[in-house]
Amino acid sequence: MIRKWALRAIVTYVLFGIAMYAYLFYLADTSIPEMLQGTKADPTTFLNSRELMLSEEYSRIRNLIFFLATPYEWLFYYLILIFGISSAFERWADKTSKLFVVKIAIYLFWLSLVSFIVMYPLSYLSYMISKSYNISTQIFSSWMKDKWIDFWVDYGMMFVIITVLYALMRKFKKRWWLAAWLLSIPFSIFMMFIQPVLIDPLYNDFYPLKDKELEAKILEIADEANIPAEHVYEVDMSSKTNSLNAYVTGVGSNSRIVLWDTTLERLSDEEILFIMAHEMGHYVEKHIYIGIAGYLLLTLVGLWITAKIMERWVNKRGKLWKVEKMTNIGTLPVFLLITSILLFAASPLSNWVSRYQETRADTYAIEMTGDKEAGIQTFQSLTKAGLSQVNPPYLVKIFRYGHPTMLERITLIEEFRIEEK
Repeated sequence: MIRKWALRAIVTYVLFGIAMYAYLFYLADTSIPEMLQGTKADPTTFLNSRELMLSEEYSRIRNLIFFLATPYEWLFYYLILIFGISSAFERWADKTSKLFVVKIAIYLFWLSLVSFIVMYPLSYLSYMISKSYNISTQIFSSWMKDKWIDFWVDYGMMFVIITVLYALMRKFKKRWWLAAWLLSIPFSIFMMFIQPVLIDPLYNDFYPLKDKELEAKILEIADEANIPAEHVYEVDMSSKTNSLNAYVTGVGSNSRIVLWDTTLERLSDEEILFIMAHEMGHYVEKHIYIGIAGYLLLTLVGLWITAKIMERWVNKRGKLWKVEKMTNIGTLPVFLLITSILLFAASPLSNWVSRYQETRADTYAIEMTGDKEAGIQTFQSLTKAGLSQVNPPYLVKIFRYGHPTMLERITLIEEFRIEEK
């Protein structure tokens, strides 16, 4: 029976992969609408023939890896459950210590390690593809260092979350999901607060912007938008990537405006100011707080659904998987599998909200700077640097894109009418 379930799961995954390959490489339409051909949103006007070919190739491969990676993770969780590997990890933890916290730490270490090993081939493939298309400039040792930092940071956060989660399951048999949600509120805000000062510096070096003249210009438009910013930071990314980026991170006194050094090197001051105005648009329109509220609402619904499905699933299949109670740590792959599926299912909605907010921020940037040409040049440069598809397939857009497509962003600027102040 178990072998039959495993075979069905593997065959389903393979068939899904074949279907996605056919869709992305043969069926999906990425052509530019006739009405927009020849406009500044048409990639043929700012990319040469080789860049056009490479952007299509690279984007298709990256999109395929994305659609293969998430179900691959689901398959992993499912197989370690039905083959009793999760229960074996739990038995090892039980034999090692009687302390609940130590059991969680041991079980989670083995699960995290096996997960790292199983997911490594796809991660390495993604890295090598980025290298071959000259997107990544990172040497292998540096990449592996980041992977190990990821492993231990994720392990540390998961240890705290899972320890509290299963303690709540034991204490509140029916309402553990509600207690977990209530505790997730301060935890999420705390993580956002420490992210810029404790976690991000583990990966890259951050320092105040060296170009003080540019910093003064950025702070000037920040002051005009009533944003309490005192410094702008740059981060050393040129040793890892040729892509361009800038962002605002953190909350409260730890909020930061950050520019990648690649952005500073390859964009003009006008283009950088447009990007900064875009990021400030998020602050002005309270997108970070709207995002937190939306995240917490989805978390509440997700935990409730997970609790219902998990209880039924464990009651029905638990003995077969050698996991008899939902409060056993061996049920963790069930929890992770369900939550991962729910997150994937909710991604079209969350991405739609994000795209709306990004459009609002683009509009704010145009109005703030009054420089449509800088906005168009910025998005064209981002497209070229990242080998992005200007008009990606529909499924890619709804499942992957938290920003509008470059076709939509450039068209918005071209058609935007700036009112005289």
